Amino acid sequence: MNQYDQALQHVNTHSRPSELKITDIRFVDLADAPMHCTLLKIYTNQGIVGLGEVRDYGSRTYAALLKSRLLGENPCDVDRLFRRIKQFGGTARQGGGVSGIEIALWDLAGKAYGVPVFQMLGGKFRDSIPVYMDKGFATQEEVNTGAGQARALKERARRFGCGMVKAVVGIEFIQSLHPEEILVVGPPGYYDNRMRQQGIQMDYMNHYRLGEKDGRMDYARRNRAYDAINVQHFMTGLRITEKGLDRYEEYVADLRHELGNDIMLAIDHLGYMGLEDATKLLRRLEKYHLTWAEDVLPMQYVQEYTRLSQSTTTPLATGEDIYLTENIEELCKNRGVAFIHPDICSSGGILETKKMGDMAQRYHVSMALHMCETPVAALATAHMGVATENFFSMEFNAPDVAWWDDMVTGTGGNLIRNGQITPSEKPGLGIDDFNDEVLKDHLFPGFPALWAPTDEWNFEYSNDRAWS
Repeated sequence: MNQYDQALQHVNTHSRPSELKITDIRFVDLADAPMHCTLLKIYTNQGIVGLGEVRDYGSRTYAALLKSRLLGENPCDVDRLFRRIKQFGGTARQGGGVSGIEIALWDLAGKAYGVPVFQMLGGKFRDSIPVYMDKGFATQEEVNTGAGQARALKERARRFGCGMVKAVVGIEFIQSLHPEEILVVGPPGYYDNRMRQQGIQMDYMNHYRLGEKDGRMDYARRNRAYDAINVQHFMTGLRITEKGLDRYEEYVADLRHELGNDIMLAIDHLGYMGLEDATKLLRRLEKYHLTWAEDVLPMQYVQEYTRLSQSTTTPLATGEDIYLTENIEELCKNRGVAFIHPDICSSGGILETKKMGDMAQRYHVSMALHMCETPVAALATAHMGVATENFFSMEFNAPDVAWWDDMVTGTGGNLIRNGQITPSEKPGLGIDDFNDEVLKDHLFPGFPALWAPTDEWNFEYSNDRAWS
């Protein structure tokens, strides 16, 4: 053995990037993290492991089916591999598999070359990204009044040092606070049935086995609930009465009064309403100088968003369900929103989301990021955010998850400090590994194993060419 070989036995060379190969992909599903979240690992022949995450409330299957298309490949070829698999993604949670894999590929590439992800994206525009606060696991009693939700938001914002909050204020929720009044009207019985089915659907998503009969899933009941809440806004026929507009405005007025004017306020999940009622409502809310109103309409409604943005001075935001840059460009080009609001775990991943931000900037649209997942998604967003000029802020929806920071190792804990996340100079995302001791105590029902083998996906394959 020569001196060179002897020296290498005592030196951590990290990797030989040109010889790196993908050998395995495995998963863990978590409950209340803050949602049902799926974590993934991509293993390599050199012992380097990339960490990724499928979109909240998504399915590991969306990522697992890609395994056979990636085995044996060099994970450092991130863009080439993304172009190979992106046809298997789609809108919203359907984009979670491709996006989660892409995030893990960037983590691997950074670890292989010994550089942080933001450096591979072209470097930083800022050292950290701002975080805005959601209500977390606020109780029904906390949010039954606008002042109550404001106090819940302020407490959580103070804990993490955030200067912006986002309240959930849906017209259906406002109706539930005033059952003796008619705030929403529609086809006979439709509203009550839709709200009942929405509750059933949420129970299935959160608990997996709820509704089983004699050890069997009640699939028909689950699917009917899905159908009921899958009707787009303009087809429901629901209208907001003048009393409904009054009650909604009262709630937001109380929110703003309790928060004061020094805390930025956005609202989300406004409810099932058409363009006309949305226009009336947002005009009423202009005096409360909202940072934005989010997802007032489905993101596909480009013409309606354009008309709505021209009819109110309340800024609009949408995009948490967007997949790929080309699917949101028309909305930006027509200035239908002031903010795009993608989720890095379903938009296509780190590089695709940066491309979205750069595209939006050309049309004078800012970018904020949806984030209801774990520290993996948060750090992926942070690396992209510091490298994207028109980045504004990232959502944080887990202020009440006491073990959130503990899911990962190597970050130093308390990822959010003074309302900011600062990606480190460590390679990749800056995470050493997942903390299996923590994860095992929070497994999602139906997925009892940590990092179980996925050999059943090794040979799943087809002629994937999208043209002939």
